[in-house]
Amino acid sequence: MIKDNQKYFNKLLILLDALGLTFSYWISWFLWLSGYVKENEFGTGILPVQVYFIAFIAIVPEYLILYSAFDLYTSKRTAKTVYEIFNIIKANTIGLLAIMVVLFAINVPDFSRGMVGVFYGINIVTESLMRKAVRYGLRRLRRKGYNLKHILLVGYSRAGEEYINKIKANPEWGYEVCGILDDHVPMGAAYKGVKVTGEIDSLGTILTENHLDEIGITLSLSDYDRLESIVNICEKTGVHTKFIPDYNSVIPSRPYLEDLDGLAVVNIRRVPLNNMMNMLMKRILDIVGALIAIVLSSPFMLAAVIGVKMTSRGPLIFKQERVGLHNKPFQMYKFRSMEVQSDADEKKGWTTKNDPRVTKVGRILRSTSIDELPQLFNVLKGDMSLIGPRPERPLFVEKFKEEIPRYMIKHQVRPGITGWAQVSGYRGDTSIKKRIEYDLYYIENWSMSFDFKILFLTFFKGFINKNAY
Repeated sequence: MIKDNQKYFNKLLILLDALGLTFSYWISWFLWLSGYVKENEFGTGILPVQVYFIAFIAIVPEYLILYSAFDLYTSKRTAKTVYEIFNIIKANTIGLLAIMVVLFAINVPDFSRGMVGVFYGINIVTESLMRKAVRYGLRRLRRKGYNLKHILLVGYSRAGEEYINKIKANPEWGYEVCGILDDHVPMGAAYKGVKVTGEIDSLGTILTENHLDEIGITLSLSDYDRLESIVNICEKTGVHTKFIPDYNSVIPSRPYLEDLDGLAVVNIRRVPLNNMMNMLMKRILDIVGALIAIVLSSPFMLAAVIGVKMTSRGPLIFKQERVGLHNKPFQMYKFRSMEVQSDADEKKGWTTKNDPRVTKVGRILRSTSIDELPQLFNVLKGDMSLIGPRPERPLFVEKFKEEIPRYMIKHQVRPGITGWAQVSGYRGDTSIKKRIEYDLYYIENWSMSFDFKILFLTFFKGFINKNAY
């Protein structure tokens, strides 16, 4: 059914690619060389159009083979356009290099390299626009109920419900879930219009009597002992099979698959900053940024020094033990904003609104975040980063790790002076659970551009904050 449609569609796509290559090649020839071809009669070194035609006959099949090699003729209903464009760029880059190697090998110095370069750029644009148009057209058709893939789910679970949610929310993908097989949910029960149509044992019979396009295995964890037999049944009939694991309660994050010499290994959480190059780039940004920030903020720090010394007795810098990278404790620096306290008083809890322990100058320092500026020296020491989850005291870490799932994940990266939670309003006496949600999002989605975004937002949302007491 849909497999036959895919074959016809692939043939159409190959034809469209060939037409796109033809257009790109000859428009490049026209733009770069058409005005000079006649001068060849006078020995200017410009090759006649016949030579370019012979090259064109060789280039078209070469590029079509490359497009196939770069997975441009397989169904990508759920893939993002950017990945397809990236593959088009890679295929065209390899094609360009191949053309250059051939020209060098057969020694054709007069074949225009400039025209080849123009063809490279125009063809990427042409193919990308054509693919975008085709994808747009197909998605409109699928929204109207055409070219659908029919899927049967095996097993009722949270993973199955989430899969149905995604399908319902994205009709342009062109999937229709025909039903669910399960042994524990009664026949006729439904989730968002998708009914339980039978037990798992009926799978073999259904596959021989129906023309399903795909099987989605959405077993609950308690039924994983049946996984192997279900896969074997699906493989015997040749139907395309997907496995949607029900691990949300076990791995509530963004796992990724690693190929360990042929062994599939699921990493529970993706942490970009575990990559050495990412760590190095972030550390360079921290050092350079901290040095610049120290210079620019020196007038404010001088004013803070004078204010603290003139209005209260005690040390200028307040040191407090916090938990950092890999659960290691460190001394975090701040300008002292409270009256000097005993260790017992200090451990009573967080600072709250109108806290009597805070001095008048300290209230100003806290509300403007100037009290945090000495942490720039923590950054230079390597205890902290400019951007990251805020560090907590050991007693709170011990408390929160028992109360809040995944709390300790925040210690897989260096703590920061500011972070995604802070610029999003979760600072001071606010929900620690929401803070952890934002911290985990930052850890899993880190990028240099994300760090720059947080730094930018810090100037508008981070320094002065209604929750900073």
